Amino acid sequence: MIWIDFLPHIPKTSRQTIGARIENKFLDLLEETYITYFSPKEKKVGKICDCILILDTLKFLISIAWEGKIIPNNKFEELAKKLDEVGKMFGGWRRNFDNPEKKNRTL
Repeated sequence: MIWIDFLPHIPKTSRQTIGARIENKFLDLLEETYITYFSPKEKKVGKICDCILILDTLKFLISIAWEGKIIPNNKFEELAKKLDEVGKMFGGWRRNFDNPEKKNRTL
């Protein structure tokens, strides 16, 4: 994981504040995604929205760290690209539940 490899390179004062907060958000997102995957169908849309909210918060915290020059440009770009991909996956997962008739298309 990109963040785990990068975390030791952050100055100690930032690592224990915003670095730890970002790491916890990554873990929260992982946990919420797992819970969502195994949730009953009628609760999935709400759980997916919770995942999207955690992801947006994570993006915000990473952009704050970048603006504070805690994260260099190249790491920020790498993280931003990966988080955008994850966002697209969550969006597709949510749209899948918004349009159930498109789920079982025949070729």
